[in-house]
Amino acid sequence: MLLRHIRYLLAVAEHRNFTRAAEALHVSQPTLSQQIRQLEDSLGAALFDRSGRSIRLTDAGEAYVRFARLALQDLEAGKRAMHDVRDLSRGSLRLAMTPTFTAYLIAPLLHRFHSLYPGITLSVEEMTQDRLEAALAEDRLDIGIAFTGMHLADIQSEALFSETLSLMVGATHPQAVGQVLTADDLEQQSLVLLSQDFATRQHIDLYCRQHGIVPRIAIEANSISAIVELVRRGQLATILPAAIALEQPGLQALALTPELPQRKVALLSRRGAWRSAACQAFATLAGQWRNV
Repeated sequence: MLLRHIRYLLAVAEHRNFTRAAEALHVSQPTLSQQIRQLEDSLGAALFDRSGRSIRLTDAGEAYVRFARLALQDLEAGKRAMHDVRDLSRGSLRLAMTPTFTAYLIAPLLHRFHSLYPGITLSVEEMTQDRLEAALAEDRLDIGIAFTGMHLADIQSEALFSETLSLMVGATHPQAVGQVLTADDLEQQSLVLLSQDFATRQHIDLYCRQHGIVPRIAIEANSISAIVELVRRGQLATILPAAIALEQPGLQALALTPELPQRKVALLSRRGAWRSAACQAFATLAGQWRNV
């Protein structure tokens, strides 16, 4: 059995069609079919049911593919380990974070990391926490920045810091003078908030329910940069991580009582995964980000 047999098997399992799998692999269909037959012969079991109009995995095939995927992940990790340079003069890092971190954390953190390790190639993505954890579990990412809580079984979490939400206004807003606002005051504000598919919005909605607030939502948006500009230029208020007000000129964070909730920020990775020198260096830097 060769590594190409595993790659061919997983391609056919994904496409459920020999022609499409052959096209994706850039081989001929007869070659692909022959290689799959060789694999089945070596295993002594049929991996695909070819009796219908479309092919599907047999029970034996389902069981084998599950382990084949894990084996391929480990082989890819081994390949990266072979090319890992301990002095960090070269290498790569695949990173993702949930959206609010792009507004205040990722720029100073990546700037510092690149300054220290210019030979490391970074791949950076923004995605929801569900997608991030799935990508980590499938070894499509090395590390992620998100929140603590209930995680997939394959995901391990390392606490980084606490993130505080804050009510924010622009410089021309009537309340931009630093007084403490109450829940009743918040209820009178015209708000621009993140849409409901964001974890931040879910925390805001929970806070409002707990304190009997019916928020006046003027605008919902799925872009933090758009929200920042709307608040900076007008009379709308928003609720975002407090650190954003420090990074974004023209925003004023206001004290609110009862206080808005805190969330635990964490570094996420696949449990038991090999961690490269670049990954270890980033994890160390992330743990010290307030000093970046």
